[in-house]
Amino acid sequence: MIPSTVSQTDKHQGVIYLVEEQANPSTDYFVLPAVSGSGLSVIRCSFDDLPSHNEMDGAVVVFVRYVPVTWMRLVEAVRSRLRSLVYFMDDDILEMGMSAGMPWRYRFKLARLAARRSGWLRHQGAELWVSTHFLQQKYAEWHPKLVLPSPLVNPVNVCRLFYHGTASHDAEIHWLRPVMEEVLRQDERLALEIVGGSDVYRLYRGVPRVTVVHPMKWPAYQAFLSIPGRHIGLAPLLDLPFNRGRSYTKFFDITRCGAVGIYSPNSVYSEVVKHGESGLIAELQQDVWVKTILHITRDEPLRQSMLRNAQAKAAELASLAQRDYHALMQIQADKQL
Repeated sequence: MIPSTVSQTDKHQGVIYLVEEQANPSTDYFVLPAVSGSGLSVIRCSFDDLPSHNEMDGAVVVFVRYVPVTWMRLVEAVRSRLRSLVYFMDDDILEMGMSAGMPWRYRFKLARLAARRSGWLRHQGAELWVSTHFLQQKYAEWHPKLVLPSPLVNPVNVCRLFYHGTASHDAEIHWLRPVMEEVLRQDERLALEIVGGSDVYRLYRGVPRVTVVHPMKWPAYQAFLSIPGRHIGLAPLLDLPFNRGRSYTKFFDITRCGAVGIYSPNSVYSEVVKHGESGLIAELQQDVWVKTILHITRDEPLRQSMLRNAQAKAAELASLAQRDYHALMQIQADKQL
């Protein structure tokens, strides 16, 4: 959908600024597909991403659900220079009564950034775009345009990293934070899955494509681990007194879900993992881990080769453990004679 004020002859000039609180489904399902065929450059802006006045000449501004005061002031200063102004909503958020029963914090947000902006939007001559026939009929006097959703295309070749450390790995969770921020910044194909509570969520909140999974009981975790789609397991182990007594069970977890692990040197993992064959051993320097992660995510054949070797090593360790179990039980039996 090309905004009504954009003609076919001049559609290759100007910019569309999509103003959004953050990346969100409203933009991705509705607004971005609607403007993608306009021929104009599309720039997604947060509330604080403000172009200069000169960059607004001939521009289209689309508010996605919310109208922040920063952009209100900018629009007021350059309104005569804009090609058009649009407000899109995919919920009935311009009437406060429609949010009755919802949490008060959310209602206050809707009032502050949407409902109280209705008069201002009309005064500025904004077009209204809506997501449903219900909204189109309810706000008919505004002559709204109906914008239908488009399905999202799955990202290609997504590579999922994961770190499933418990609360006893708080030091490692903090140590990984700048590593993951840089890794995810450099490669948009990558995503991180990490276990933790609200403290971990707050710690990683500013890092894109991070899923924080709530801690769970062991049976639930076993079922969770069996879900496919993980590629690289992270197992840094800082040189702390408590870590010196740990075993290498995380090697089994990582291998069992079809992933290749990156492990610490001089740790229990280096006793069972051969670097470059059944996993990677990386010096505990954050820049080294960034390079190691990016390298292995881009080398699928090497990952598959290491995974096969890791699976063989896991089977070997299981056989060794069984032999020791039998020996232990025999000793116990002999003691009872």
